[in-house]
Amino acid sequence: MSKDAYIYKVLPGTPGSPLLFVLHGTGADENQLLGFGRELMPSATIVSPRGDVSEHGAPRFFRRTGEGVYDMDDLARATSKMAGFVKAHVGTAKPSAVFGLGYSNGANILASVVFAEPGLFDGATLMHPLIPFEPRVQGRLAGRRILITAGRRDPICPPKLTSRLEAYLRADGADVTVEWHDGGHEVRPNEIEAARRFFAPAPVAEGGK
Repeated sequence: MSKDAYIYKVLPGTPGSPLLFVLHGTGADENQLLGFGRELMPSATIVSPRGDVSEHGAPRFFRRTGEGVYDMDDLARATSKMAGFVKAHVGTAKPSAVFGLGYSNGANILASVVFAEPGLFDGATLMHPLIPFEPRVQGRLAGRRILITAGRRDPICPPKLTSRLEAYLRADGADVTVEWHDGGHEVRPNEIEAARRFFAPAPVAEGGK
């Protein structure tokens, strides 16, 4: 798959630094999470693709037939395309690590890629994901760090489905953290702080290299 499979923007980072892929929500575009990605990982290269599906003019990464009802064939297409896009950028950049951050529809396609290609991302943050199906993980997620953020009154992403996703990921060996707030589908400050902690570089032990 080509690096140019999507319309996208890049914020270059330090050579050899991590790659961070940021994936927008429905109706947004490649600009939505660029600045946030830079705040979270200042030295990383940030790659932000635009969804290639239009829902009444609103960009998305895959089709749906109703709220929370996914076109599973198109999700499979989109998952394969996004995985190829990520691999193409990784192959060129030779990064030290690969991370993903997605909000809403962006979190959904990111989660689907994680299920299909468990070894592709070292860590992923899923902000308000909705996975209304039982994932089939193609392998194991052991050693992969995943942060889920969610609202307890989210009308789009019911909390019970968030908890079910957490259980699926844990069962496949992922290191999962969940950050809740008492609101709906909006992103609140505690989620942002959780993402900052998630993407912060690991402290180096005294005397270590």
